[in-house]
Amino acid sequence: MTLPIGATAPDFEAETTEGKIKFHDWIGNSWALLFSHPKDFTPVCTTELGALAKLKPEFDKRGVKLMGLSVDPVDRHAKWSEDIKETQGAAPNYPMIGDTDYNVSKLYGMLPAAVSGDPLVRTAADNQTVRNVFIIGPDKKIKLVLVYPMTTGRNFQEILRVIDSLQLTAKHRVATPSDWKPGEDVIIAGSVSNDEAKTIYPQGWKEPKPYIRIVPQPK
Repeated sequence: MTLPIGATAPDFEAETTEGKIKFHDWIGNSWALLFSHPKDFTPVCTTELGALAKLKPEFDKRGVKLMGLSVDPVDRHAKWSEDIKETQGAAPNYPMIGDTDYNVSKLYGMLPAAVSGDPLVRTAADNQTVRNVFIIGPDKKIKLVLVYPMTTGRNFQEILRVIDSLQLTAKHRVATPSDWKPGEDVIIAGSVSNDEAKTIYPQGWKEPKPYIRIVPQPK
């Protein structure tokens, strides 16, 4: 079972391309994006890792740390990085976990507990469930889970949009509507009574229905 939203992200120690880390200590007071790949030297993942490297400044602006994962060993990640730079124009500029004992994949519900053996003899199809995105808050709680098939590359612009929404709604008692983008109107959260809303939004709000209260995005 994939971990639910609101669960504490399991802590772990792991070897990465930037040395050994303890996950919760590595997150610190930041947000984190943990994203996983079924196998090194696979085509879709190669494009994703390059795209994420180019977008890292956008994640940095939002205070989001990036962490990749594959069950292949760290030395394979380093070799793969050369291909990624050559074909995508940017090499990974964030740590990649070598999850050779499947510990992290199992902790996060991406592989069954019974999986064992040499990761190098496993194929991408064997690991096809290791194609997840977890967004984790500074409180170490899981805020979002996305699971992708092997044939569909991830949309990191959408992930940035979700992070903008998560960070806004964590700070203000609002929700964001369908297809919302930063700067657009938002919805007063259902947990806010009308009396409270009058204090927070003395200028009032648009109310097409009593349960839809629309206001400008808070600053």
